Amino acid sequence: MNTIPLGASDLRVTPICLGTMTFGEQVAEGDSHAIMDRAVERGVTFFDTAEMYPVPPSAPTYSRTETFIGNWFASRPGMRQKLVLATKVAGPSRGMPWVREGQGLTAADIEASCNASLKRLQTDVIDLYQIHWPERHVPAFGSLYYDPKHEKSQTPIHDQLEALARLVRAGKVRHIGLSNETPYGVHEFVRLAEQHGLPRIASTQNPYCLISRTYDNGLDETCHRLSVGLLAYSPLGFGLLTGKYDATGFHAADAPRGRMSLYERMKSQRWGREAALAAARRYNQLARDHGLTPTQLALAFCYRSWRVASTIIGVTSLAQLDEDLDAWSVQLSDDVLAACDAIRLELRDPAN
Repeated sequence: MNTIPLGASDLRVTPICLGTMTFGEQVAEGDSHAIMDRAVERGVTFFDTAEMYPVPPSAPTYSRTETFIGNWFASRPGMRQKLVLATKVAGPSRGMPWVREGQGLTAADIEASCNASLKRLQTDVIDLYQIHWPERHVPAFGSLYYDPKHEKSQTPIHDQLEALARLVRAGKVRHIGLSNETPYGVHEFVRLAEQHGLPRIASTQNPYCLISRTYDNGLDETCHRLSVGLLAYSPLGFGLLTGKYDATGFHAADAPRGRMSLYERMKSQRWGREAALAAARRYNQLARDHGLTPTQLALAFCYRSWRVASTIIGVTSLAQLDEDLDAWSVQLSDDVLAACDAIRLELRDPAN
């Protein structure tokens, strides 16, 4: 698989990235190692993780994913040098005091989290270090509107950039990025970096799939004009766009095993909305009408979009990994893409 430059950086990544948030919750350590082995065998050399993982997060499992990856590196000499490794510092707590107390994201928080990730990952450097969600109040994770009265920011963006710059100067981080960001946030990080000679963000990792295309409402132009790459997460909409929930939904006793049926808390979040499932069913039927599987349609939509630098796939088995990688060969016709846009015009983005 050929590599491409990520944003304006000199970092080169494969256009498919292995996401690891299932490792340590749905996927045991031995199975996670087998999945990473297969991904590399098939040409994927870009892995993404986070200090908060696995998902759904909990105090007992916190940071387990990074530990699994570090153990995999340790048992495979030379493997670390073959990969681009991305991880993330969690933003303000969001009800997870085991990750971080309080509302802010201080320079000390960023440095401590980076050092802990390096230790768990058993590496000397992180290729792409991302802020997992903004320190300030933003509409994200299913929240639709910005409301100034909810603002609780304690650490200016400039201070966050300074902290990240110190990690780059120390050789602990090569490049920096954002996640779950807005057009304002991307632009402000770039502006301040250029104004003060600080590291420039290479990417933002945001949700992007057929049932969640808020990125297309202005953030796409921002990132294109500022040369910031999109790392598209949840391209299969937490499984909704595989078709596995079409017949039963999430709540039925015979619902397929997956995050949406296994974890009750997921059903109350953006991917669990009835409108999201209804929209997914429309796209899934569109795929079948054109001789495609729902997975092929959803992944090809991301894989071939000019907006996407790399698509992050998350799997729980080797079979799922192979299915997702095989979809790389799928090309969507103009008619299919137009039909996707027509459904979006009618139903908008129900999983935003």
